[in-house]
Amino acid sequence: MTRSLTVASVILLALMTSACSNMVAVEQALPAGGSGVSGVVAQSAAGSDDIRHTIYQQYQQWKGTGYAYGGLDRQGLDCSGLVYLTYRDQLGIPLPRTTLKQSQSGWPVARNQLQAGDLVFFKTGVKARHVGIYIENNKFLHVSTSRGVMISRLDDYYWKDRFWQARRVGH
Repeated sequence: MTRSLTVASVILLALMTSACSNMVAVEQALPAGGSGVSGVVAQSAAGSDDIRHTIYQQYQQWKGTGYAYGGLDRQGLDCSGLVYLTYRDQLGIPLPRTTLKQSQSGWPVARNQLQAGDLVFFKTGVKARHVGIYIENNKFLHVSTSRGVMISRLDDYYWKDRFWQARRVGH
């Protein structure tokens, strides 16, 4: 019995000292000024920077492209198409093609917990919905029906009252 207890102790000690080297301290995982852990995903600063950079690159590649319902190319695309292409081609994450299905993907995120890459959804009409990709500092990438691919602000007079929900998928 003593030998098995010693072996178990050695195994336990080995497990305890071989923790992942990329673990994030609780203080690093918590949002600035926050004290709760609800909705917090431990994401390294480098990972967030990479996603942010990728979204800005996507904007540079697609700016000037107009809106086209159902479109998925340089001739025009819609909001869910830009999200679909960005996640598939730039982030390597498959998403559904429609805004409705995208709004059911991942898990909910509070507006004050948004991170680069989170999907932001808006109610723009009785049944109409709109989606974009959060970047940083209240900015998000999307496709406007009137101005095409662009970056807007969540606190803009048009968008702030239409915000519906945010979702985190695969990052």
